[in-house]
Amino acid sequence: MPTSVKFLGHASFQIRTRRHQVLIDPFLTGNPSACTTADEIEAEFILVTHGHEDHVADVESIARRTGALIIANYEIVAWFQSRGIENTHAMHIGGQHSFDFGTVKLTIAHHGSILPDGSNGGNPVGIIVKTDEGNIYHAGDTGLFSDMQLIGDEGIRVAILPIGDNFTMGPDDSIRAIQYLNPDMVIPAHYNTWPLIEQDTSAWKKQVESATSAQPVVLAPGDVYTLESV
Repeated sequence: MPTSVKFLGHASFQIRTRRHQVLIDPFLTGNPSACTTADEIEAEFILVTHGHEDHVADVESIARRTGALIIANYEIVAWFQSRGIENTHAMHIGGQHSFDFGTVKLTIAHHGSILPDGSNGGNPVGIIVKTDEGNIYHAGDTGLFSDMQLIGDEGIRVAILPIGDNFTMGPDDSIRAIQYLNPDMVIPAHYNTWPLIEQDTSAWKKQVESATSAQPVVLAPGDVYTLESV
Protein backbone atom coordinates (compact mmCIF):
# COMPACT_ATOMS: atom_id res chain seq x y z
CA MET A 1 0.00 0.00 0.00
CA PRO A 2 1.58 3.32 -1.06
CA THR A 3 2.04 6.23 1.32
CA SER A 4 -0.97 8.51 1.67
CA VAL A 5 -1.67 11.87 3.31
CA LYS A 6 -5.08 12.50 4.89
CA PHE A 7 -6.20 16.00 5.89
CA LEU A 8 -7.98 15.91 9.26
CA GLY A 9 -8.76 19.64 9.39
CA HIS A 10 -6.81 22.79 10.38
CA ALA A 11 -3.14 21.67 10.44
CA SER A 12 -3.73 18.04 11.44
CA PHE A 13 -2.72 15.23 9.09
CA GLN A 14 -2.50 11.46 9.10
CA ILE A 15 0.25 9.81 7.07
CA ARG A 16 -0.21 6.14 6.26
CA THR A 17 2.81 4.22 5.07
CA ARG A 18 2.79 0.60 3.97
CA ARG A 19 2.58 -0.65 7.54
CA HIS A 20 2.20 2.32 9.89
CA GLN A 21 -0.07 5.23 10.82
CA VAL A 22 1.46 8.57 11.76
CA LEU A 23 -0.36 11.66 13.08
CA ILE A 24 0.94 15.20 12.83
CA ASP A 25 -0.42 17.84 15.24
CA PRO A 26 -3.72 16.16 16.13
CA PHE A 27 -6.26 18.87 16.99
CA LEU A 28 -9.70 17.29 16.71
CA THR A 29 -11.50 18.17 19.95
CA GLY A 30 -12.78 21.72 19.60
CA ASN A 31 -11.78 21.90 15.95
CA PRO A 32 -14.81 23.02 13.90
CA SER A 33 -13.27 21.62 10.72
CA ALA A 34 -12.28 18.20 12.09
CA CYS A 35 -13.42 15.20 10.05
CA THR A 36 -13.12 12.70 12.89
CA THR A 37 -12.77 12.53 16.67
CA ALA A 38 -9.86 11.82 18.99
CA ASP A 39 -11.63 8.65 20.12
CA GLU A 40 -11.81 7.27 16.58
CA ILE A 41 -8.42 8.09 15.10
CA GLU A 42 -5.68 5.45 15.08
CA ALA A 43 -1.95 6.11 15.37
CA GLU A 44 1.31 4.39 16.16
CA PHE A 45 3.34 7.61 16.06
CA ILE A 46 2.45 11.24 16.80
CA LEU A 47 4.64 14.07 15.49
CA VAL A 48 4.33 17.51 17.09
CA THR A 49 5.55 20.76 15.50
CA HIS A 50 4.99 23.07 18.49
CA GLY A 51 3.12 23.49 21.74
CA HIS A 52 0.05 25.57 20.87
CA GLU A 53 -3.36 24.18 21.82
CA ASP A 54 -4.51 23.89 18.20
CA HIS A 55 -1.63 21.46 17.57
CA VAL A 56 -1.33 19.41 20.77
CA ALA A 57 -4.97 19.32 21.94
CA ASP A 58 -5.45 15.57 21.46
CA VAL A 59 -1.88 14.29 21.61
CA GLU A 60 -2.14 13.05 25.20
CA SER A 61 -5.53 11.36 24.91
CA ILE A 62 -4.61 9.60 21.65
CA ALA A 63 -1.22 8.52 23.02
CA ARG A 64 -2.82 7.08 26.16
CA ARG A 65 -5.48 5.20 24.20
CA THR A 66 -3.27 3.86 21.39
CA GLY A 67 0.17 3.70 23.00
CA ALA A 68 1.55 5.81 20.14
CA LEU A 69 5.11 7.11 20.37
CA ILE A 70 5.21 10.92 20.72
CA ILE A 71 8.03 12.52 18.69
CA ALA A 72 8.72 16.21 19.35
CA ASN A 73 11.35 18.65 20.53
CA TYR A 74 13.00 18.05 23.91
CA GLU A 75 10.86 20.56 25.84
CA ILE A 76 7.53 19.23 24.55
CA VAL A 77 8.59 15.65 25.21
CA ALA A 78 9.63 16.60 28.76
CA TRP A 79 6.19 18.23 29.27
CA PHE A 80 4.36 15.06 28.21
CA GLN A 81 6.67 12.97 30.39
CA SER A 82 5.76 15.18 33.35
CA ARG A 83 2.13 14.23 32.66
CA GLY A 84 2.94 10.52 32.85
CA ILE A 85 3.51 9.76 29.16
CA GLU A 86 6.70 7.71 28.86
CA ASN A 87 6.53 6.45 25.26
CA THR A 88 8.32 9.45 23.77
CA HIS A 89 11.29 10.34 21.60
CA ALA A 90 12.95 13.75 21.93
CA MET A 91 14.64 15.44 18.98
CA HIS A 92 15.69 18.94 18.06
CA ILE A 93 16.26 21.23 15.09
CA GLY A 94 18.68 19.86 12.50
CA GLY A 95 18.57 16.33 13.91
CA GLN A 96 17.13 13.31 12.20
CA HIS A 97 16.30 9.79 13.35
CA SER A 98 15.02 6.63 11.68
CA PHE A 99 11.78 5.04 12.87
CA ASP A 100 9.83 2.03 11.60
CA PHE A 101 7.76 4.23 9.28
CA GLY A 102 10.65 6.29 7.87
CA THR A 103 13.15 8.96 8.84
CA VAL A 104 12.19 12.20 10.59
CA LYS A 105 14.21 15.40 10.37
CA LEU A 106 13.31 18.58 12.26
CA THR A 107 13.77 21.97 10.62
CA ILE A 108 13.46 25.54 11.83
CA ALA A 109 10.11 27.33 11.89
CA HIS A 110 9.39 30.92 12.90
CA HIS A 111 6.50 30.97 15.36
CA GLY A 112 5.81 30.46 19.08
CA SER A 113 5.49 27.25 21.09
CA ILE A 114 4.03 27.95 24.53
CA LEU A 115 2.13 24.93 25.86
CA PRO A 116 -1.54 25.06 26.97
CA ASP A 117 -0.67 25.50 30.66
CA GLY A 118 1.87 28.23 29.95
CA SER A 119 4.93 25.96 30.08
CA ASN A 120 7.88 26.52 27.78
CA GLY A 121 7.43 24.52 24.58
CA GLY A 122 10.92 25.20 23.26
CA ASN A 123 11.41 26.18 19.64
CA PRO A 124 8.75 25.45 17.02
CA VAL A 125 9.79 23.14 14.21
CA GLY A 126 8.93 21.95 10.76
CA ILE A 127 9.08 18.23 10.05
CA ILE A 128 10.42 16.30 7.07
CA VAL A 129 9.11 12.74 6.92
CA LYS A 130 11.25 10.66 4.58
CA THR A 131 9.30 7.76 3.07
CA ASP A 132 9.81 5.25 0.27
CA GLU A 133 7.55 7.37 -1.96
CA GLY A 134 9.43 10.61 -1.26
CA ASN A 135 9.86 13.29 1.37
CA ILE A 136 6.86 14.99 2.99
CA TYR A 137 7.51 18.39 4.58
CA HIS A 138 5.04 19.74 7.14
CA ALA A 139 6.15 23.32 7.76
CA GLY A 140 4.20 23.68 11.00
CA ASP A 141 3.05 27.20 11.83
CA THR A 142 5.63 29.51 10.33
CA GLY A 143 6.30 32.70 8.51
CA LEU A 144 8.31 32.77 5.32
CA PHE A 145 12.09 32.39 5.67
CA SER A 146 14.75 32.21 3.00
CA ASP A 147 16.38 29.07 4.43
CA MET A 148 13.44 27.16 3.00
CA GLN A 149 15.79 26.89 0.03
CA LEU A 150 17.98 24.58 2.14
CA ILE A 151 14.94 22.50 3.07
CA GLY A 152 14.17 22.27 -0.63
CA ASP A 153 17.63 20.81 -1.17
CA GLU A 154 16.41 17.74 0.74
CA GLY A 155 14.17 16.95 -2.23
CA ILE A 156 10.55 17.57 -1.24
CA ARG A 157 7.81 15.59 -2.93
CA VAL A 158 4.92 17.01 -0.89
CA ALA A 159 5.02 20.31 1.02
CA ILE A 160 2.28 21.08 3.55
CA LEU A 161 2.25 24.85 4.08
CA PRO A 162 0.09 27.19 6.18
CA ILE A 163 -1.76 29.83 4.15
CA GLY A 164 -4.18 31.32 6.69
CA ASP A 165 -2.23 34.54 7.36
CA ASN A 166 -2.44 36.51 10.65
CA PHE A 167 -0.75 33.75 12.72
CA THR A 168 1.31 32.21 9.90
CA MET A 169 2.36 33.04 6.37
CA GLY A 170 -0.48 33.94 4.06
CA PRO A 171 -1.16 33.00 0.43
CA ASP A 172 1.32 35.45 -1.11
CA ASP A 173 4.22 34.42 1.12
CA SER A 174 3.34 30.77 0.59
CA ILE A 175 4.02 31.26 -3.12
CA ARG A 176 7.55 32.44 -2.35
CA ALA A 177 7.92 29.47 0.02
CA ILE A 178 6.91 27.09 -2.77
CA GLN A 179 9.47 28.70 -5.07
CA TYR A 180 12.15 28.17 -2.40
CA LEU A 181 11.12 24.57 -1.63
CA ASN A 182 10.41 23.47 -5.22
CA PRO A 183 8.17 20.54 -4.21
CA ASP A 184 6.31 18.34 -6.65
CA MET A 185 3.01 18.90 -4.83
CA VAL A 186 1.83 21.42 -2.23
CA ILE A 187 -1.08 21.05 0.20
CA PRO A 188 -2.45 24.10 2.06
CA ALA A 189 -3.09 24.00 5.81
CA HIS A 190 -4.03 26.22 8.76
CA TYR A 191 -6.82 28.09 6.96
CA ASN A 192 -10.64 28.45 7.09
CA THR A 193 -10.91 26.95 10.57
CA TRP A 194 -12.17 30.31 11.89
CA PRO A 195 -13.13 33.58 10.14
CA LEU A 196 -9.79 35.20 11.08
CA ILE A 197 -7.88 32.80 8.82
CA GLU A 198 -10.37 32.39 5.98
CA GLN A 199 -8.78 32.13 2.53
CA ASP A 200 -9.92 31.56 -1.05
CA THR A 201 -8.22 28.30 -2.02
CA SER A 202 -9.39 28.60 -5.63
CA ALA A 203 -7.49 31.88 -5.98
CA TRP A 204 -4.50 30.38 -4.14
CA LYS A 205 -4.48 27.38 -6.47
CA LYS A 206 -4.36 29.67 -9.51
CA GLN A 207 -1.44 31.56 -7.96
CA VAL A 208 0.46 28.32 -7.42
CA GLU A 209 -0.18 27.16 -10.96
CA SER A 210 0.88 30.46 -12.52
CA ALA A 211 3.94 31.25 -10.36
CA THR A 212 5.44 27.86 -9.48
CA SER A 213 6.06 24.41 -10.96
CA ALA A 214 4.30 22.64 -8.08
CA GLN A 215 0.95 20.89 -8.34
CA PRO A 216 -1.51 22.40 -5.83
CA VAL A 217 -3.59 19.79 -4.01
CA VAL A 218 -6.46 21.28 -2.02
CA LEU A 219 -7.93 18.72 0.36
CA ALA A 220 -11.22 19.03 2.22
CA PRO A 221 -11.15 17.55 5.74
CA GLY A 222 -11.31 13.80 5.29
CA ASP A 223 -9.76 13.79 1.81
CA VAL A 224 -6.75 11.60 1.10
CA TYR A 225 -3.89 12.17 -1.32
CA THR A 226 -1.94 9.05 -2.35
CA LEU A 227 1.69 9.23 -3.38
CA GLU A 228 2.28 6.92 -6.30
CA SER A 229 5.57 5.04 -6.35
CA VAL A 230 8.47 6.80 -8.09
